[in-house]
Amino acid sequence: MTSDLLIENPQVTIDIDRDHAGELGVTAAEIENTLYDAFGQRQVSTIYTPTNEYWVVMEVLPQYQQDIASLGSLWLRPNTSGAGSGAATPGNVGTSVAPSTGAALVPLSAVASFHNDVGPVTVNHSGQLPSITISFDLAPGASLGSAIKAIQQAAAKTMPSSIGAAFTGTAAAYETTQQNLLILIGLAVFVIYLILGVLYESFIHPLTILSGLPFAAFGALLTLLICGLDLDMYGLVGIIMLIGIVKKNAIMMIDFAIESERAGGKTPEQAILEASSVRFRPIMMTTMAALMGALPIALGFGAGSATRRPLGVAVVGGLAFSQAVTLYVTPVFYTYLDELQTWFESRAERRRARNAARAGAPTAPARSPTPAPAGD
Repeated sequence: MTSDLLIENPQVTIDIDRDHAGELGVTAAEIENTLYDAFGQRQVSTIYTPTNEYWVVMEVLPQYQQDIASLGSLWLRPNTSGAGSGAATPGNVGTSVAPSTGAALVPLSAVASFHNDVGPVTVNHSGQLPSITISFDLAPGASLGSAIKAIQQAAAKTMPSSIGAAFTGTAAAYETTQQNLLILIGLAVFVIYLILGVLYESFIHPLTILSGLPFAAFGALLTLLICGLDLDMYGLVGIIMLIGIVKKNAIMMIDFAIESERAGGKTPEQAILEASSVRFRPIMMTTMAALMGALPIALGFGAGSATRRPLGVAVVGGLAFSQAVTLYVTPVFYTYLDELQTWFESRAERRRARNAARAGAPTAPARSPTPAPAGD
């Protein structure tokens, strides 16, 4: 761990006795203005010549810029914060009277003490605020996510609330990517739900298809935990891949069940049970093909395999767990959600019948649902 803060620059620290300064009518702003007049770059005038112009900068004589004792001989004008600066040439400490206001001038040594100190060689800024950059590297076997979490915990314990901290560089890019990926996963699931809703002309059946996604995500996270791997960028990509694969397996079952229910006149229970048995082989073929394809990545073969291993582990674990659960859970979701859809349709039909009865018009017959295209 390295830092760009280097405390090696000699400096003089001025401690203001604010109580005594307040009694004498001297403010901290007056002290600051006087010190800037003496050692800063305050322009007080401009000399114009036929060809050039020269800025006149106020400062004390060079012989009074070498030691601390000269600071105590600077004069302060009390109660004149808006009337201009009160810098004066150092001399013998005593009491003087400002000719413009008649107020007694106060030496700086009467309201402040001085001592030698060391400060930063350079003062870097982030925006307009002083900042310090602390760079760190990862230990062997450590991930960037765990390092960021450890730094945040250490900063919360040691840093005061008046100091802010933020990551830059690779760490900031990692945090931004993590947030964007979570948003991306949510948008992907929402878009899939909309497409499935248009395909099946229903808001219920897409929920049945997406019901297997939580089990796939749980299996992926559980496998990563068992293998001692972190959920990094590759692991999140693997979870995104699981969304498409698991959804495809559920579509095979639901699409066959809907077609069997509409064309064959079967009940939802009979249709989904037949779909589970008939579509079992293509579902297993799809799952095993994807699982075997990700198995070499999960085992860690080839150059750079250690970085890509979370992807393979997430895909293999998520597919294996979701496949073992989906074949039993999806029929249950399909049956209960189909009953819920039937209840909504019957409620809507009763509402239409009541409205027609109130209007004195005959009840319009219910329109038969349009069959969805068969899936592969």
